[in-house]
Amino acid sequence: MKHKGYYLLIFFIGIKVHSQISNSTDKRPFFVVPEILIGKTGEANTGFPETKLQKSFFVSFGRRSRMIDQQWAILLGYPKTGVSLGVTDFGNTEKLGMAYTVMPFIEVGIFRKYSSRWNLNIGMGSSYIDKQFHPDTNPFNQAVTTKINWAFRSFVYYDIFKKEALNWRLGFGYTHYSNGHTRLPNQGLNSFLVSLSSNIGKEDKTSDKDRIIQKEKRIRSSETYFSGRIGIGQNVLSRIYNDKKEVYSIALSAGKIINRTFKFGAGFYYRFYEQYYDHINENGPLISEQVPNFRDNPYRYATNLGFFASTEFLMGHVGVEIDLGINIYKPFYKIDWQLSQGYFFKGEYTRLGELDSYYQIKRTISSKLEIKYYLFNTNKSPKNNIYIGASINANLGQADFSDLSLGYVYRFNFKERKHTRSN
Repeated sequence: MKHKGYYLLIFFIGIKVHSQISNSTDKRPFFVVPEILIGKTGEANTGFPETKLQKSFFVSFGRRSRMIDQQWAILLGYPKTGVSLGVTDFGNTEKLGMAYTVMPFIEVGIFRKYSSRWNLNIGMGSSYIDKQFHPDTNPFNQAVTTKINWAFRSFVYYDIFKKEALNWRLGFGYTHYSNGHTRLPNQGLNSFLVSLSSNIGKEDKTSDKDRIIQKEKRIRSSETYFSGRIGIGQNVLSRIYNDKKEVYSIALSAGKIINRTFKFGAGFYYRFYEQYYDHINENGPLISEQVPNFRDNPYRYATNLGFFASTEFLMGHVGVEIDLGINIYKPFYKIDWQLSQGYFFKGEYTRLGELDSYYQIKRTISSKLEIKYYLFNTNKSPKNNIYIGASINANLGQADFSDLSLGYVYRFNFKERKHTRSN
């Protein structure tokens, strides 16, 4: 499978985000937000190419979630959801190139106790970047090595001028682009930017009567769930062993779904790294010197077992999950760390990565960020549901591999009670 295959899935997810409400009579106001951004691209490595101002132009399309039966929307104060399309000049088109981005987003109000003008916008999607690292022609751009990359942004907006159908806003935030460890180097492009944008479209003003109805409709509910997933991903071992190979994974988990919105659980995962298996089988560097016993059973020593806790936010057909785990068995990571963190010259290692306390932490703690698209609307509490997901898996925040997954969720023991509190 080519790595482009999985990242293109995020384009599909982005296109689907604004249609996460399965309601044929959707009359929520539609809005368009053109946005100009300027800022500075941070240096990804020593000798990084000089840059001028970073300049971006984005157009966002979306709707405000005002449907009464959406528990997640009520809990978040009826956020805006949609898709952003953007073009970015990182300040050096010859060495860093341009980025073309598709990104689903969610925007929620913040500081509402003090003001109605502040909003937080978070987006995650995919980006095509037309200039990459090359050892001969572009050796000092070690930020991006692939054309298709993950894209992330987090912005705070302040409404400076509001009218019925036009809202001018100032924004400040952060953007990040990287490939999720599918090829090295992968230092990532990180930028801080300010923006000016205009929200074009009528505001959806809810009457006091509607607010009372919405509060009365709020339901306290809980469900138990069981879930299983299979995944296939890709990663590389080091800058010398830079060919992408597959990572196969299986995970099982169980837990609670609260108010059809918050999904908390725990489980265990199994992973098999083709990269590790081949390195052992081929008696690669450090195998004979440090772990000759790995040759007796390459399959066993190329596996990874661990436990994890998960939190997922459910928004109709879309879910965003964050996992934090503990690796109880990942024997090859000792070799992985020494090779990936080592220094080399002309294709030969001059120093290996140190097996220090930082290595011990990285070896032990795992994490994952995943975007899911569910076949059935999660707000309707379907007993059986399936999803496709795209995720970045990491060792304590440092990308390990990216993957696509297919999952199944079974819900049971549904309990609910109407929220009786009134204001």
